[in-house]
Amino acid sequence: MELTDKKILVVGLARTGVAVARFLAERGSFVTVTDMKAEKELVPYLETLEGLPINYEFGRHDIQSFLTADLIVMSPGVPMEIEPLKLARARKRQVISEIELASRLIHAPLVAITGTNGKTTTTTLTGEIFRRCGFNTFVGGNIGNPLIDLVASGSEVDRVVVELSSFQLEGITEFHPRVSLLLNITEDHLDRYATFQDYMDAKARIFENQTAEDFAILNMDDPLVAGYSGKLRARVVPMSRRGEFPQGIYHRDDCIIFRWDGREERFPTAGYKLKGVHNIDNIMAALASTLLLGCDASRAQQAVTAFPGLPHRMELVATINGIPWYDDSKGTNVGSVVKSLESFTGSITLIAGGRDKGGDYAPLAALVKERVEHMILIGEAKEKIRTALGHLTDTRLAVTLEEAVEIAQRLTAQGGVVLFSPACSSFDMFRNYEERGERFAALARALEEGGEQ
Repeated sequence: MELTDKKILVVGLARTGVAVARFLAERGSFVTVTDMKAEKELVPYLETLEGLPINYEFGRHDIQSFLTADLIVMSPGVPMEIEPLKLARARKRQVISEIELASRLIHAPLVAITGTNGKTTTTTLTGEIFRRCGFNTFVGGNIGNPLIDLVASGSEVDRVVVELSSFQLEGITEFHPRVSLLLNITEDHLDRYATFQDYMDAKARIFENQTAEDFAILNMDDPLVAGYSGKLRARVVPMSRRGEFPQGIYHRDDCIIFRWDGREERFPTAGYKLKGVHNIDNIMAALASTLLLGCDASRAQQAVTAFPGLPHRMELVATINGIPWYDDSKGTNVGSVVKSLESFTGSITLIAGGRDKGGDYAPLAALVKERVEHMILIGEAKEKIRTALGHLTDTRLAVTLEEAVEIAQRLTAQGGVVLFSPACSSFDMFRNYEERGERFAALARALEEGGEQ
Protein backbone atom coordinates (compact mmCIF):
# COMPACT_ATOMS: atom_id res chain seq x y z
CA MET A 1 0.00 0.00 0.00
CA GLU A 2 1.67 3.23 -1.19
CA LEU A 3 1.50 5.94 1.48
CA THR A 4 4.39 8.28 0.64
CA ASP A 5 3.29 11.71 -0.59
CA LYS A 6 -0.39 10.79 -0.32
CA LYS A 7 -2.87 13.28 1.12
CA ILE A 8 -4.48 11.40 4.00
CA LEU A 9 -7.16 12.71 6.32
CA VAL A 10 -7.44 11.20 9.80
CA VAL A 11 -10.88 11.77 11.31
CA GLY A 12 -10.90 11.80 15.12
CA LEU A 13 -7.92 12.32 17.44
CA ALA A 14 -8.38 9.85 20.26
CA ARG A 15 -6.00 6.94 20.93
CA THR A 16 -6.54 5.36 17.50
CA GLY A 17 -6.30 8.66 15.64
CA VAL A 18 -2.98 9.44 17.33
CA ALA A 19 -1.53 6.06 16.35
CA VAL A 20 -2.66 6.41 12.74
CA ALA A 21 -1.48 10.01 12.39
CA ARG A 22 1.97 9.17 13.76
CA PHE A 23 2.32 6.09 11.55
CA LEU A 24 1.35 7.98 8.39
CA ALA A 25 3.48 11.04 9.11
CA GLU A 26 6.54 8.89 9.73
CA ARG A 27 6.00 7.22 6.36
CA GLY A 28 5.94 10.42 4.36
CA SER A 29 2.20 11.00 3.98
CA PHE A 30 0.74 14.50 3.97
CA VAL A 31 -1.42 14.12 7.08
CA THR A 32 -4.34 16.26 8.19
CA VAL A 33 -6.20 15.48 11.41
CA THR A 34 -9.74 16.76 11.85
CA ASP A 35 -11.75 16.69 15.07
CA MET A 36 -14.92 18.46 16.16
CA LYS A 37 -13.48 19.05 19.63
CA ALA A 38 -11.65 22.25 20.50
CA GLU A 39 -7.85 22.21 20.61
CA LYS A 40 -7.76 22.63 24.40
CA GLU A 41 -9.73 19.38 24.82
CA LEU A 42 -7.14 17.45 22.80
CA VAL A 43 -3.93 18.69 24.41
CA PRO A 44 -2.91 15.29 25.88
CA TYR A 45 -3.12 13.71 22.42
CA LEU A 46 -1.38 16.61 20.69
CA GLU A 47 1.57 16.41 23.05
CA THR A 48 2.29 12.86 21.86
CA LEU A 49 2.44 14.07 18.24
CA GLU A 50 4.63 17.10 18.87
CA GLY A 51 7.29 17.66 16.20
CA LEU A 52 5.58 15.63 13.48
CA PRO A 53 4.54 17.37 10.21
CA ILE A 54 0.77 17.16 10.73
CA ASN A 55 -1.89 19.71 9.85
CA TYR A 56 -4.75 20.10 12.34
CA GLU A 57 -8.37 21.23 12.01
CA PHE A 58 -10.14 21.64 15.36
CA GLY A 59 -13.72 22.48 16.21
CA ARG A 60 -14.91 21.74 12.68
CA HIS A 61 -14.77 19.40 9.71
CA ASP A 62 -13.52 21.25 6.65
CA ILE A 63 -15.46 19.82 3.70
CA GLN A 64 -12.60 20.54 1.31
CA SER A 65 -10.23 18.35 3.32
CA PHE A 66 -12.61 15.42 2.83
CA LEU A 67 -13.11 16.08 -0.87
CA THR A 68 -9.40 16.40 -1.72
CA ALA A 69 -7.96 13.55 0.36
CA ASP A 70 -6.47 10.52 -1.39
CA LEU A 71 -7.50 8.43 1.61
CA ILE A 72 -9.69 9.04 4.68
CA VAL A 73 -8.98 6.97 7.81
CA MET A 74 -11.72 6.92 10.41
CA SER A 75 -11.34 6.58 14.16
CA PRO A 76 -13.98 4.20 15.59
CA GLY A 77 -15.67 6.86 17.71
CA VAL A 78 -16.73 8.89 14.66
CA PRO A 79 -19.99 7.83 12.93
CA MET A 80 -19.60 6.85 9.27
CA GLU A 81 -22.72 8.80 8.33
CA ILE A 82 -21.53 12.35 9.08
CA GLU A 83 -22.25 14.71 6.19
CA PRO A 84 -18.62 15.35 5.08
CA LEU A 85 -18.14 11.59 4.67
CA LYS A 86 -21.28 11.25 2.60
CA LEU A 87 -19.99 13.97 0.27
CA ALA A 88 -16.54 12.37 0.12
CA ARG A 89 -17.94 8.96 -0.80
CA ALA A 90 -20.08 10.59 -3.48
CA ARG A 91 -16.82 11.95 -4.94
CA LYS A 92 -15.31 8.41 -4.81
CA ARG A 93 -12.90 9.23 -1.99
CA GLN A 94 -11.63 6.07 -0.29
CA VAL A 95 -12.88 5.81 3.32
CA ILE A 96 -11.50 3.08 5.60
CA SER A 97 -11.02 2.30 9.27
CA GLU A 98 -7.69 2.00 11.08
CA ILE A 99 -8.27 -1.77 11.22
CA GLU A 100 -8.50 -1.89 7.44
CA LEU A 101 -5.35 0.19 6.99
CA ALA A 102 -3.33 -1.96 9.38
CA SER A 103 -4.58 -5.30 8.11
CA ARG A 104 -3.39 -4.55 4.57
CA LEU A 105 0.15 -4.38 5.96
CA ILE A 106 0.02 -7.49 8.18
CA HIS A 107 0.85 -10.96 6.87
CA ALA A 108 0.55 -13.20 9.97
CA PRO A 109 -2.63 -15.32 10.42
CA LEU A 110 -5.26 -13.17 12.05
CA VAL A 111 -8.01 -14.12 14.51
CA ALA A 112 -10.79 -11.51 14.59
CA ILE A 113 -13.28 -11.51 17.47
CA THR A 114 -16.56 -9.62 17.73
CA GLY A 115 -19.91 -9.85 19.50
CA THR A 116 -21.92 -7.68 21.84
CA ASN A 117 -20.44 -9.24 24.98
CA GLY A 118 -17.36 -11.24 25.94
CA LYS A 119 -15.02 -9.86 23.28
CA THR A 120 -12.27 -8.64 25.57
CA THR A 121 -12.10 -11.75 27.76
CA THR A 122 -12.07 -13.99 24.68
CA THR A 123 -9.47 -11.89 22.90
CA THR A 124 -7.16 -11.77 25.91
CA LEU A 125 -7.49 -15.50 26.57
CA THR A 126 -6.89 -16.34 22.91
CA GLY A 127 -3.64 -14.38 23.04
CA GLU A 128 -2.62 -16.16 26.25
CA ILE A 129 -3.19 -19.58 24.68
CA PHE A 130 -1.16 -18.73 21.58
CA ARG A 131 1.70 -17.47 23.73
CA ARG A 132 1.63 -20.53 26.02
CA CYS A 133 1.85 -22.64 22.86
CA GLY A 134 4.99 -20.84 21.70
CA PHE A 135 3.60 -18.37 19.15
CA ASN A 136 4.83 -14.78 19.19
CA THR A 137 1.47 -13.02 19.34
CA PHE A 138 0.13 -9.46 19.07
CA VAL A 139 -3.18 -8.71 20.79
CA GLY A 140 -4.95 -5.44 20.09
CA GLY A 141 -7.69 -3.61 18.22
CA ASN A 142 -10.60 -2.51 20.37
CA ILE A 143 -8.58 -3.76 23.35
CA GLY A 144 -5.17 -2.39 24.32
CA ASN A 145 -3.10 -1.13 21.40
CA PRO A 146 -4.47 -0.14 17.98
CA LEU A 147 -3.61 -2.69 15.30
CA ILE A 148 -1.55 -0.08 13.44
CA ASP A 149 0.92 -0.15 16.36
CA LEU A 150 2.02 -3.62 15.26
CA VAL A 151 2.80 -2.36 11.77
CA ALA A 152 4.57 0.72 13.13
CA SER A 153 6.76 -1.41 15.38
CA GLY A 154 8.11 -3.45 12.48
CA SER A 155 7.88 -6.57 14.68
CA GLU A 156 7.49 -9.98 13.13
CA VAL A 157 4.78 -12.05 14.82
CA ASP A 158 3.35 -15.53 14.33
CA ARG A 159 -0.26 -14.75 15.22
CA VAL A 160 -2.46 -11.66 15.52
CA VAL A 161 -5.57 -11.52 17.70
CA VAL A 162 -7.81 -8.50 17.25
CA GLU A 163 -10.96 -7.48 19.10
CA LEU A 164 -13.37 -5.62 16.84
CA SER A 165 -16.29 -3.35 17.62
CA SER A 166 -19.11 -2.77 15.19
CA PHE A 167 -17.72 0.75 14.71
CA GLN A 168 -14.37 -0.60 13.49
CA LEU A 169 -16.04 -3.08 11.16
CA GLU A 170 -18.04 -0.31 9.47
CA GLY A 171 -14.87 0.89 7.74
CA ILE A 172 -13.43 -2.33 6.28
CA THR A 173 -13.16 -3.19 2.59
CA GLU A 174 -10.54 -5.96 2.26
CA PHE A 175 -10.07 -7.01 5.90
CA HIS A 176 -9.60 -10.80 5.85
CA PRO A 177 -9.18 -12.82 9.05
CA ARG A 178 -8.08 -16.46 8.94
CA VAL A 179 -10.47 -17.13 11.84
CA SER A 180 -13.50 -14.98 12.56
CA LEU A 181 -15.50 -15.31 15.74
CA LEU A 182 -19.02 -14.04 16.46
CA LEU A 183 -19.86 -14.60 20.13
CA ASN A 184 -23.39 -13.18 20.38
CA ILE A 185 -25.62 -10.33 19.23
CA THR A 186 -27.95 -8.42 21.54
CA GLU A 187 -29.28 -4.87 21.40
CA ASP A 188 -26.51 -2.33 21.94
CA HIS A 189 -25.36 1.04 20.63
CA LEU A 190 -28.84 1.94 19.47
CA ASP A 191 -27.88 5.49 20.39
CA ARG A 192 -25.64 5.32 17.28
CA TYR A 193 -27.47 2.94 14.93
CA ALA A 194 -30.86 3.75 13.44
CA THR A 195 -32.02 0.13 13.80
CA PHE A 196 -30.93 -3.10 15.46
CA GLN A 197 -30.51 -4.58 11.98
CA ASP A 198 -27.93 -1.89 11.14
CA TYR A 199 -25.95 -2.94 14.21
CA MET A 200 -26.21 -6.62 13.24
CA ASP A 201 -25.09 -5.85 9.70
CA ALA A 202 -22.01 -4.05 10.98
CA LYS A 203 -21.06 -7.04 13.16
CA ALA A 204 -21.56 -9.50 10.29
CA ARG A 205 -19.05 -7.67 8.11
CA ILE A 206 -16.34 -9.64 9.93
CA PHE A 207 -17.14 -12.54 7.54
CA GLU A 208 -17.43 -10.74 4.22
CA ASN A 209 -13.91 -11.30 2.83
CA GLN A 210 -13.37 -14.82 4.12
CA THR A 211 -13.03 -17.78 1.75
CA ALA A 212 -13.50 -21.54 1.97
CA GLU A 213 -9.94 -21.75 3.34
CA ASP A 214 -10.94 -19.78 6.45
CA PHE A 215 -12.92 -20.54 9.61
CA ALA A 216 -15.98 -18.83 11.11
CA ILE A 217 -16.75 -19.80 14.73
CA LEU A 218 -20.43 -19.24 15.51
CA ASN A 219 -22.24 -19.45 18.85
CA MET A 220 -25.17 -21.66 17.87
CA ASP A 221 -26.95 -20.97 21.18
CA ASP A 222 -27.64 -17.44 19.93
CA PRO A 223 -30.33 -17.66 17.23
CA LEU A 224 -29.20 -14.45 15.57
CA VAL A 225 -25.63 -15.73 15.29
CA ALA A 226 -26.76 -19.21 14.20
CA GLY A 227 -28.72 -17.56 11.39
CA TYR A 228 -25.48 -16.76 9.58
CA SER A 229 -24.34 -20.39 9.42
CA GLY A 230 -25.73 -21.10 5.96
CA LYS A 231 -24.68 -17.78 4.46
CA LEU A 232 -20.88 -17.79 4.82
CA ARG A 233 -18.08 -18.82 2.48
CA ALA A 234 -15.81 -19.75 5.38
CA ARG A 235 -15.98 -23.18 7.04
CA VAL A 236 -18.43 -22.82 9.93
CA VAL A 237 -17.22 -24.12 13.31
CA PRO A 238 -20.32 -24.46 15.55
CA MET A 239 -20.04 -23.75 19.28
CA SER A 240 -22.61 -24.52 21.99
CA ARG A 241 -23.29 -25.07 25.69
CA ARG A 242 -26.58 -26.78 24.81
CA GLY A 243 -26.01 -28.85 21.68
CA GLU A 244 -23.52 -31.45 20.50
CA PHE A 245 -21.81 -31.65 17.11
CA PRO A 246 -19.87 -34.23 15.10
CA GLN A 247 -17.59 -31.27 14.24
CA GLY A 248 -17.24 -28.17 16.38
CA ILE A 249 -16.85 -27.37 20.07
CA TYR A 250 -19.38 -27.88 22.85
CA HIS A 251 -19.76 -28.19 26.63
CA ARG A 252 -21.12 -31.32 28.29
CA ASP A 253 -20.89 -32.63 31.88
CA ASP A 254 -18.18 -30.21 33.05
CA CYS A 255 -16.04 -30.87 29.99
CA ILE A 256 -15.41 -28.95 26.77
CA ILE A 257 -15.10 -31.23 23.72
CA PHE A 258 -13.46 -30.07 20.48
CA ARG A 259 -13.90 -32.15 17.32
CA TRP A 260 -12.52 -31.20 13.94
CA ASP A 261 -11.38 -33.20 10.90
CA GLY A 262 -10.93 -36.40 12.90
CA ARG A 263 -9.27 -34.74 15.88
CA GLU A 264 -10.91 -34.85 19.32
CA GLU A 265 -9.69 -33.00 22.41
CA ARG A 266 -11.27 -32.85 25.88
CA PHE A 267 -10.88 -30.03 28.41
CA PRO A 268 -12.23 -30.59 31.96
CA THR A 269 -13.51 -27.27 33.34
CA ALA A 270 -13.32 -28.03 37.08
CA GLY A 271 -10.07 -26.13 37.69
CA TYR A 272 -10.89 -22.97 35.75
CA LYS A 273 -10.69 -19.63 37.57
CA LEU A 274 -13.15 -18.02 35.14
CA LYS A 275 -16.66 -18.40 36.51
CA GLY A 276 -20.10 -17.85 35.00
CA VAL A 277 -21.93 -19.51 32.13
CA HIS A 278 -20.89 -16.78 29.70
CA ASN A 279 -17.23 -17.56 30.36
CA ILE A 280 -17.76 -21.14 29.15
CA ASP A 281 -18.71 -19.54 25.83
CA ASN A 282 -15.63 -17.33 25.92
CA ILE A 283 -13.33 -20.25 26.76
CA MET A 284 -14.79 -22.45 24.01
CA ALA A 285 -14.33 -19.65 21.50
CA ALA A 286 -10.70 -19.09 22.50
CA LEU A 287 -9.92 -22.81 22.44
CA ALA A 288 -11.49 -23.37 19.03
CA SER A 289 -9.71 -20.44 17.39
CA THR A 290 -6.30 -21.48 18.74
CA LEU A 291 -6.65 -25.22 18.13
CA LEU A 292 -7.61 -24.51 14.52
CA LEU A 293 -4.37 -22.55 14.11
CA GLY A 294 -1.93 -25.12 15.44
CA CYS A 295 -2.07 -25.00 19.24
CA ASP A 296 -1.32 -28.02 21.42
CA ALA A 297 -4.28 -29.09 23.55
CA SER A 298 -2.40 -29.67 26.81
CA ARG A 299 -0.67 -26.29 26.66
CA ALA A 300 -3.95 -24.62 25.74
CA GLN A 301 -5.56 -26.19 28.82
CA GLN A 302 -2.71 -24.90 30.98
CA ALA A 303 -3.29 -21.36 29.67
CA VAL A 304 -7.04 -21.51 30.33
CA THR A 305 -6.59 -22.96 33.82
CA ALA A 306 -4.11 -20.21 34.76
CA PHE A 307 -6.21 -17.36 33.33
CA PRO A 308 -7.68 -15.26 36.19
CA GLY A 309 -10.14 -13.22 34.13
CA LEU A 310 -10.28 -9.45 33.65
CA PRO A 311 -11.29 -6.64 36.02
CA HIS A 312 -14.93 -5.51 36.15
CA ARG A 313 -16.25 -8.68 34.50
CA MET A 314 -17.98 -10.80 37.15
CA GLU A 315 -15.04 -10.05 39.45
CA LEU A 316 -15.40 -11.09 43.08
CA VAL A 317 -14.24 -7.96 44.90
CA ALA A 318 -15.36 -8.59 48.49
CA THR A 319 -17.04 -11.06 50.83
CA ILE A 320 -18.98 -9.28 53.56
CA ASN A 321 -20.38 -11.42 56.40
CA GLY A 322 -20.27 -14.41 54.07
CA ILE A 323 -22.05 -12.59 51.21
CA PRO A 324 -20.06 -12.30 47.94
CA TRP A 325 -20.01 -8.96 46.10
CA TYR A 326 -19.35 -9.02 42.35
CA ASP A 327 -18.18 -6.12 40.17
CA ASP A 328 -19.62 -6.56 36.67
CA SER A 329 -19.31 -2.90 35.64
CA LYS A 330 -18.46 -4.03 32.10
CA GLY A 331 -22.05 -5.25 31.88
CA THR A 332 -23.03 -2.21 29.85
CA ASN A 333 -25.95 -3.76 27.96
CA VAL A 334 -28.92 -6.00 28.62
CA GLY A 335 -27.46 -9.09 26.97
CA SER A 336 -24.44 -8.99 29.23
CA VAL A 337 -26.58 -8.74 32.36
CA VAL A 338 -28.68 -11.71 31.22
CA LYS A 339 -25.53 -13.86 31.21
CA SER A 340 -24.47 -12.55 34.61
CA LEU A 341 -27.85 -13.27 36.20
CA GLU A 342 -27.81 -16.77 34.69
CA SER A 343 -24.61 -17.44 36.63
CA PHE A 344 -26.46 -17.42 40.00
CA THR A 345 -29.41 -19.52 41.08
CA GLY A 346 -31.20 -16.80 43.05
CA SER A 347 -31.22 -14.40 46.03
CA ILE A 348 -29.46 -11.71 43.97
CA THR A 349 -29.32 -8.09 45.00
CA LEU A 350 -28.83 -6.37 41.65
CA ILE A 351 -27.44 -2.84 41.40
CA ALA A 352 -28.11 -1.49 37.90
CA GLY A 353 -28.55 1.72 35.94
CA GLY A 354 -26.54 4.45 34.27
CA ARG A 355 -26.96 6.13 30.89
CA ASP A 356 -29.53 4.37 28.75
CA LYS A 357 -28.26 3.07 25.38
CA GLY A 358 -31.60 2.81 23.64
CA GLY A 359 -32.19 -0.91 24.18
CA ASP A 360 -35.11 -2.85 25.60
CA TYR A 361 -34.92 -4.12 29.21
CA ALA A 362 -37.64 -6.76 28.65
CA PRO A 363 -35.14 -9.64 28.09
CA LEU A 364 -34.22 -9.28 31.79
CA ALA A 365 -37.79 -9.74 33.03
CA ALA A 366 -37.89 -13.52 33.55
CA LEU A 367 -34.52 -13.60 35.31
CA VAL A 368 -35.34 -10.62 37.51
CA LYS A 369 -38.61 -12.26 38.56
CA GLU A 370 -36.95 -15.63 39.18
CA ARG A 371 -33.59 -14.74 40.71
CA VAL A 372 -33.42 -11.08 41.83
CA GLU A 373 -34.62 -10.54 45.38
CA HIS A 374 -33.77 -6.82 45.50
CA MET A 375 -33.06 -4.39 42.65
CA ILE A 376 -31.39 -1.06 43.36
CA LEU A 377 -31.36 1.45 40.49
CA ILE A 378 -29.11 4.46 39.89
CA GLY A 379 -28.34 6.94 37.14
CA GLU A 380 -30.27 8.50 34.28
CA ALA A 381 -31.97 5.22 33.31
CA LYS A 382 -33.32 4.30 36.75
CA GLU A 383 -36.89 5.40 36.05
CA LYS A 384 -36.96 3.64 32.68
CA ILE A 385 -35.68 0.41 34.24
CA ARG A 386 -38.14 0.69 37.14
CA THR A 387 -41.00 1.10 34.67
CA ALA A 388 -39.89 -1.99 32.75
CA LEU A 389 -38.88 -4.28 35.62
CA GLY A 390 -39.65 -2.69 38.98
CA HIS A 391 -42.95 -4.52 39.47
CA LEU A 392 -41.19 -7.91 39.30
CA THR A 393 -39.23 -7.64 42.56
CA ASP A 394 -38.46 -5.37 45.51
CA THR A 395 -37.08 -2.25 43.80
CA ARG A 396 -35.35 0.77 45.33
CA LEU A 397 -33.91 3.96 43.82
CA ALA A 398 -30.61 5.53 44.88
CA VAL A 399 -29.11 8.90 44.00
CA THR A 400 -25.49 7.74 44.12
CA LEU A 401 -23.55 4.50 43.87
CA GLU A 402 -22.56 5.00 47.50
CA GLU A 403 -26.21 5.03 48.55
CA ALA A 404 -26.91 1.96 46.41
CA VAL A 405 -24.10 0.05 48.14
CA GLU A 406 -25.44 1.03 51.57
CA ILE A 407 -28.92 -0.21 50.63
CA ALA A 408 -27.49 -3.46 49.23
CA GLN A 409 -25.62 -4.15 52.45
CA ARG A 410 -28.73 -3.54 54.52
CA LEU A 411 -31.06 -5.69 52.40
CA THR A 412 -28.93 -8.69 51.40
CA ALA A 413 -29.35 -11.68 53.71
CA GLN A 414 -27.16 -14.72 54.24
CA GLY A 415 -27.15 -16.96 51.18
CA GLY A 416 -27.54 -13.98 48.88
CA VAL A 417 -25.15 -12.29 46.49
CA VAL A 418 -24.63 -8.63 45.53
CA LEU A 419 -24.16 -8.09 41.80
CA PHE A 420 -23.25 -4.71 40.28
CA SER A 421 -24.20 -5.19 36.63
CA PRO A 422 -25.53 -1.89 35.25
CA ALA A 423 -27.00 -2.76 31.78
CA CYS A 424 -26.12 0.83 30.87
CA SER A 425 -23.13 2.97 29.98
CA SER A 426 -21.29 4.85 32.73
CA PHE A 427 -21.11 8.31 31.18
CA ASP A 428 -23.82 9.94 33.27
CA MET A 429 -21.81 9.57 36.49
CA PHE A 430 -18.31 8.32 35.60
CA ARG A 431 -15.63 8.71 32.93
CA ASN A 432 -15.87 5.07 31.90
CA TYR A 433 -16.89 1.63 33.13
CA GLU A 434 -13.44 1.14 34.69
CA GLU A 435 -13.82 4.13 37.00
CA ARG A 436 -17.35 3.01 37.86
CA GLY A 437 -16.17 -0.51 38.69
CA GLU A 438 -13.24 0.72 40.74
CA ARG A 439 -15.57 2.93 42.79
CA PHE A 440 -17.89 0.01 43.46
CA ALA A 441 -15.00 -2.29 44.37
CA ALA A 442 -13.52 0.32 46.72
CA LEU A 443 -16.88 0.77 48.47
CA ALA A 444 -17.36 -2.98 48.83
CA ARG A 445 -13.82 -3.54 50.14
CA ALA A 446 -14.24 -0.74 52.65
CA LEU A 447 -17.33 -2.50 53.99
CA GLU A 448 -15.44 -5.80 54.04
CA GLU A 449 -12.61 -4.32 56.07
CA GLY A 450 -15.10 -2.82 58.52
CA GLY A 451 -17.19 -5.97 58.98
CA GLU A 452 -16.77 -9.56 60.03
CA GLN A 453 -14.83 -11.82 57.70
